[in-house]
Amino acid sequence: MEIRVLGPLVAQLDRTSVVPSAAKPRQVLALLALHAGQVVTVSTLLDELWGDAPPRTAPATLQTYIRQLRRMLASALGPAAVRGPKDVLCTRYGGYALDVAHAGDAVEFQQLSVAGQMALREGATREASQLLHQALGLWRGPALADVQIGRALEIEVVRLEETRLGALDARIEADMRLGRHALLLGELTALAAQHPLHETVHAQLMLALYRCGRPSHALSAYQRLRTSLIRELALEPSMRLQRLHRAILQADPALESPDPPAVGGDDWSTLPLTAASA
Repeated sequence: MEIRVLGPLVAQLDRTSVVPSAAKPRQVLALLALHAGQVVTVSTLLDELWGDAPPRTAPATLQTYIRQLRRMLASALGPAAVRGPKDVLCTRYGGYALDVAHAGDAVEFQQLSVAGQMALREGATREASQLLHQALGLWRGPALADVQIGRALEIEVVRLEETRLGALDARIEADMRLGRHALLLGELTALAAQHPLHETVHAQLMLALYRCGRPSHALSAYQRLRTSLIRELALEPSMRLQRLHRAILQADPALESPDPPAVGGDDWSTLPLTAASA
């Protein structure tokens, strides 16, 4: 069974979609898909669907949604299938579980992201860039973009988005170490606009602008961040951002773009951007 949640919900058996059109059965499938191979309790499903105000008939209605999903699975499996719909959408003590061989794109993203960030820490910059590009390439839009979100799914979507932002920060840092600052300017400018309080993004934008010969624009980016932090949070930028700001004012040679590595090497000499930003 193919499961994809990093964008619109996809659940297919032999290229046949088993995603229901109705909102609440789709929520049920999405929550089960995010926890493929694990039991999702009835109480969690009820909380997702109705929050603090479940109707008296909520448990029976949930069972109806499970039957609807199993009918779709049965249609996709066909009469000759070795496994039946109850083998795929299993009843377990206290809840239900999707028994699938492939855990889906969210797990694949997590594995690639962890491997990429580990490679970055170990100095294998080119490998880190490749792994993180591959991880982020699994995203097709906001997680579960076409699913109604309740409390349980909201927690999972926020977790996925935070993980994506962490992988994105690391991928940009890897690309900066590879001297790709000019190629990153458009992306970083858009990210800074989307995340006006995100210090790492602004630090990366400042450094990219400086390395592209635009120190005045780098200083302007710092001032925009500082203004937003003071207005929204009554905070000054972190000391690490302030040190980067001073380094730009002083045209510190350490800010210059790293030289290409020796043939066959992975590591690039670079300003320690992580130490210079939040």
